[in-house]
Amino acid sequence: MNTLVIKVGGAFMQADELALELLGVIKQLQQKLCVVLVHGGGPMVEELLAALNMTSHKIAGLRVTPADQMPLIAGALAGTANKQLCGLAIKADLNPVGLSLADGKMCLGSVLNPELGRVGSVVAGDPQLLKLLLSNEMLPIISSIGADSEGKLLNINADQAATVIAQLLNAELILLSDVPGVLDANKELLTKLDGEQIAELIDKGVIRDGMIVKVQAALTAAESLGRSVTIASWKSATKLLGFLHHEAVGTLISPAISPTSTTLPHSKKTKAD
Repeated sequence: MNTLVIKVGGAFMQADELALELLGVIKQLQQKLCVVLVHGGGPMVEELLAALNMTSHKIAGLRVTPADQMPLIAGALAGTANKQLCGLAIKADLNPVGLSLADGKMCLGSVLNPELGRVGSVVAGDPQLLKLLLSNEMLPIISSIGADSEGKLLNINADQAATVIAQLLNAELILLSDVPGVLDANKELLTKLDGEQIAELIDKGVIRDGMIVKVQAALTAAESLGRSVTIASWKSATKLLGFLHHEAVGTLISPAISPTSTTLPHSKKTKAD
């Protein structure tokens, strides 16, 4: 089954019109591909905690998640954010199914570091639920909430969540943000980068600030998957249709090892695969 996993972040969740445009593109992609949507929602979590006068801070870019905040974070991500996306997907004439990483034991979670509280990491588990949904032309919309073997809910980094879902389904992965990809010193789009080139651009200050986090996440994902990962923008959703024609739609981040695939095939295999 030829599958594309698309990851969107928090800012996307607060831009309904652009979200609808992306969902419309996904409907077109579904004519030739199976698509899974994975989302985070950091800004929504921050707004909720602030409204409740609860403090929130990060260590090394990861939000510390005390046990007493976990129900709120799960509600914001697996509840509000996920169901809002499902509602928009229905408006876009899609057939969405809202899920968390724990559903169907698709991912197996564990605490990442006790100092971070309920922040976790996940590994690929059972793909059967997702395969069943995809075989029936549904759109799984997966929040970055997982659970450990004891059933405790965990807050998972959305980039890692999307990477593991891509591993689970042997899928292509695209990480969408509010930028078109990685730009060079002249603000021109770089269509391909590997780890060595990324390190050089960071050293020269061309890649900086939040883009460092994005390229490092994409490179980690590419190394983990053994295939190239794309960084692109949800603000130009129609460009994603280029996947169907082997066109560059952003910046392709290549792993050090030879990628198993850098482009998507033009047609699905038998849905029962």
